[in-house]
Amino acid sequence: MTSTVELPLWFFVLILLFAAVTFASHFLFPSVRWFFRRRLERAVERLNERLTRPIEPFKLARRYDMIQRLIYDPEVTHEIVNYAKEHKVPENVGFEKARSYAREIVPSFSAVTYFGLGIRLARMLVNSIYEVRTGPGNADVIRSIPKDATIVFIMNHRSNMDYVLITYLAAQTSTLSYAVGEWARVWPLSRLIRMMGAYFIRRRSRGALYRKVLARYVQMATAGGVAQGIFPEGGLSLTGRLMPPKMGLLSYLIEDHGISERDTVFVPVAINYDRVLEDRVLIAAAERGDRRFGARISVVVRFILRKFWQGVRGRYIRFGTAAVVFGTPLSLRAFGPEQPVEALAGELMSRIEDAMPVLMVPLLARHFETAPESAVPAATLVDQVARDALHLGAHMPSMTPEELSQAIDKGLEGMRRNRLIEKVEGGWQVIPSERAVIAFYANSIAHRFAQDHARAE
Repeated sequence: MTSTVELPLWFFVLILLFAAVTFASHFLFPSVRWFFRRRLERAVERLNERLTRPIEPFKLARRYDMIQRLIYDPEVTHEIVNYAKEHKVPENVGFEKARSYAREIVPSFSAVTYFGLGIRLARMLVNSIYEVRTGPGNADVIRSIPKDATIVFIMNHRSNMDYVLITYLAAQTSTLSYAVGEWARVWPLSRLIRMMGAYFIRRRSRGALYRKVLARYVQMATAGGVAQGIFPEGGLSLTGRLMPPKMGLLSYLIEDHGISERDTVFVPVAINYDRVLEDRVLIAAAERGDRRFGARISVVVRFILRKFWQGVRGRYIRFGTAAVVFGTPLSLRAFGPEQPVEALAGELMSRIEDAMPVLMVPLLARHFETAPESAVPAATLVDQVARDALHLGAHMPSMTPEELSQAIDKGLEGMRRNRLIEKVEGGWQVIPSERAVIAFYANSIAHRFAQDHARAE
């Protein structure tokens, strides 16, 4: 027992290395994880004290645990058996397929990343580009919803800035979980998006097994009280008008509601902009009849860096107003989960339309759209917008004549910088090549005026 054993130095080092790894994995790493886990839990407790709707435990669960829970769900298991029979493969192959789908879908939410990095970036980006306007009753809408209900924000999709804008505005209420498409599955963007609580979906996948895994995740998150944001149009509007809703995610929510103890309350969210960053890209896609936008992540990064540099120099110019208004909430329990999903989607889109804010650039675009080729005097625009303000009532902020004149001047200058109009002798004139862009902005509020709505349709 006390005799000497000679070993090569490399072998002795290898033994020490294995011993160190074993000690760390069995004693050190669990203690370190526990230490940081406790610190994170205390931080979340302090954070929940200031949030209107605290972060639910479901969202804080480990990603590995959520994946395991999802793939062993009875409904998913049943679909795995069907997949194996349909494709004539062993069930373990179907099981691994379901596991790959679950890994693709389930996020890895980090409260530190969400509130420490994500909200700060969202605030900086939004405030550097837009003047943000919110509906006067937005806070009351959230307060009116029972604490034990799950909130699902149903939003129109005007721009990719919608994600950033709503995340920033909802920061005082709770965290939001979005469904994002294939465009976001780019490293390192995908990692950040997962940590922000978003989950990826394949919009063109038609496989029954994939749909079941996605449906069960959405249903589990809803039953767990996770606040979600859904764009029922399924993509950006190419014309400025609301597009027909798609039923996928909404149908998943209805399917599970009968056995869920929580009520689901839908909050319609109407978003409008004085300037949509992608306006000409969207219009070009509409003219081609496809949805290939050709946008590259490098373009987005360059734009953000340019705005940041302008801000550092104190020379950036905002692109007008971005407005977000919450409509009348809709309780799924009161509406009736047995109602067809088409009826629910139609009602929600109608409430979004009713809440749509009226901004100055869309209002001016409405008049330029029908204006003759000659210039429109500024005084004529003031008279027309003043009449519109009386017609719109509460849908447009109350302004004195001086404030209205200033808002019109600001809107005209914004349109000029966007190369939509030019100042000529006698007033303002539409640049002929930009009439499609003028119609794009006018369409966002066309439903407020019966004659405009008929022309847009």
